[in-house]
Amino acid sequence: MKSYVVTEFGTPLQAVETPTPKPQGTEVLLKTLAAGVCHSDLHIWDGYYDLGGGKKIALKENGIAPPITLGHEIAGEIVATGPDAVGVKLGQSYVAYPWIGCGQCPACRQGREQLCIDPRTLGIRRPGGYADYVLVPHPSYLYPLGKLTPSQAAPYACSGLTAYATLKRVGEAVYRNQPILILGAGGLGLMCLRLLQALGGHGAIVAEIDPAKRQAALDAGALAAIDPKAEKPKRLIADAAKAPVAAAIDFVGSAETARLGTDSIARGGRYIIVGLFGGELTLALPLLPIRAISIEGMLVGTLAEFREVMDLVAAGKVVAVPLQERRLDQADAALRELKAGHILGRAILRP
Repeated sequence: MKSYVVTEFGTPLQAVETPTPKPQGTEVLLKTLAAGVCHSDLHIWDGYYDLGGGKKIALKENGIAPPITLGHEIAGEIVATGPDAVGVKLGQSYVAYPWIGCGQCPACRQGREQLCIDPRTLGIRRPGGYADYVLVPHPSYLYPLGKLTPSQAAPYACSGLTAYATLKRVGEAVYRNQPILILGAGGLGLMCLRLLQALGGHGAIVAEIDPAKRQAALDAGALAAIDPKAEKPKRLIADAAKAPVAAAIDFVGSAETARLGTDSIARGGRYIIVGLFGGELTLALPLLPIRAISIEGMLVGTLAEFREVMDLVAAGKVVAVPLQERRLDQADAALRELKAGHILGRAILRP
């Protein structure tokens, strides 16, 4: 089979030919039908995270090193199964939950595999969807596509799941009754807007520097879309909200968006950071208890939440975000498009 692989951090993906895996035990082999191109793929491709102040953390320090076959938003058709894989059928198509843990640590035993201390994440620790085939360790990580196309389904394994799980942290009592702030209108931001609608949310103000993405946010149902580089963006957000902003979700994760997010929430509000753009945030500590705000990091959702969001999508309650399809052999170019900010919505690789 052919895979498009990070053979050295910061260099172009390489096409690599390897034998097609043969599933053992409970394993399932998927023929890749669609693989989402996620912004976190860029950080893995680069090989580090920006900690701000000229500091970086290398992925190698966390045991992530080339060769890496990227792609953790995967939809595919089952073409082979191990002898102990039950509940799935050859020829059927599924979307895979990629945030697979060891199954033994406290986080895994609590159903929070995405926080596992020894993860087996597809597309990061194990080969992912930038390849002809993907090996999934157990059928429990698969959700049937049903009437969904592979391109529609794949982004919910990360983009959709992350946005859904973050809205759950915000809480139904908040998002149904008060406006929230969404920082960034890339694939995650637009996905969050669509899910907010599906969940009966009050609405969101979006802060985004790209005019085309601001328009996309308005098209996706944003109450308002403001330029965070405009004069007094906090005032623009407050004027658009017409009510206290109870929560801010930061899908960018830069020093600038973090500052705007923490400044914009009301007393008792919550700032949740998802994006990994990088930087650092300095806070006046007395203001945390005085304002009674909370700051939370969010990685991605649980397997149970994956099933919840897929049930919502399968029921036809979620409007799809814009999808930009590319051939699988254009994986490197798609990454470069995403890095340059030229992808509106989600890029999807197809065979």
